[in-house]
Amino acid sequence: MDETPGPDAAPAPPLDARRRRLLFRATHRGTKEVDILLGGYVRVRLADFADADLPPLEEILEYPDPVLADWLTGRADLPPDASPTLRAIRAAALA
Repeated sequence: MDETPGPDAAPAPPLDARRRRLLFRATHRGTKEVDILLGGYVRVRLADFADADLPPLEEILEYPDPVLADWLTGRADLPPDASPTLRAIRAAALA
């Protein structure tokens, strides 16, 4: 599903430096699959994240690409202590 805003949509407000860094890290992982799954989720939702939502995202970005790819594609189960943020990213990837 394409979530690109239409031509008459209001421009998104500029992101602060922390959110810009997170967006870059989520979309420039080195593995195209993770760039698309993780980066796509973050790109669409990052401006709406509360400050309290950022540390769990930062933790997710520390995982290696092969681990994230397996989790986000359903090839491996999420760990029992997976954050709600990671669970939401996986649910979006599998939808």
